[in-house]
Amino acid sequence: MIAIPFFISGAEIAFIIFILVMVFGADKIPDIARGLGKGMKMLRNASNDIKGEIQKSADKQGDITREVKGEMDKVKEDIDEITGSIKRKF
Repeated sequence: MIAIPFFISGAEIAFIIFILVMVFGADKIPDIARGLGKGMKMLRNASNDIKGEIQKSADKQGDITREVKGEMDKVKEDIDEITGSIKRKF
């Protein structure tokens, strides 16, 4: 059994198809469907491009964060070396 979205019955689908054939004609319906398919493909490609750009930005941000954290760890180690000797004297 095929699940039909929005709870549309078979008679309603047949009526919609009948109206489409009457309005556009049998010759134009494949062209319309082809155009809709191309439009959906373009939309999917555009959304994938946007997702890719967001992912690249997040990865770049993560690289910068790792670099800053590494530098902070180096500074902490340097401070611990300096303060370690001072703390030992007291």
